[in-house]
Amino acid sequence: MSVEEFKKIDATKLPIGKLIAIISKNQTLYLNRHLEDFNINASQLHFLFEISHQKEINQEQIASRCNIDKGAVARSIRKLEENGLVKRQIDNNNRRQNIISLTSKGEETLKKAIKQLDDWEEYVFNDNLIKKEDLQKSLKEIAIKSIEVNEGE
Repeated sequence: MSVEEFKKIDATKLPIGKLIAIISKNQTLYLNRHLEDFNINASQLHFLFEISHQKEINQEQIASRCNIDKGAVARSIRKLEENGLVKRQIDNNNRRQNIISLTSKGEETLKKAIKQLDDWEEYVFNDNLIKKEDLQKSLKEIAIKSIEVNEGE
């Protein structure tokens, strides 16, 4: 469906999940195109975010926070490590686990990648239909409720 066709659809007739999926898919497409120069993709960017926000994080925690299986995380972390963006150290408290941290190259790459993400968000929010901060707060509350409803089952 073209953008022009999509514009003609009554927004109230579309499920919220579908709208969020469309936004997510298109953000991922944008990021993957713009992150190629940094040798990372949108999924790996999310891992870099998780690693940067947590000083000591292991692969299992990354998998849990990103809702991705451990094998996929291990493969991505290996690629990030090969590109010099992260380093692994054996966890002294649990020798079967590795603590993942950003290298200085990883920190620099993350800064550049965040600029790409900021550019996307600036374009998406440039007409001020809704304040970005208000949407973020509302979506966080919806995300919390969506997690809670699934935890109860």
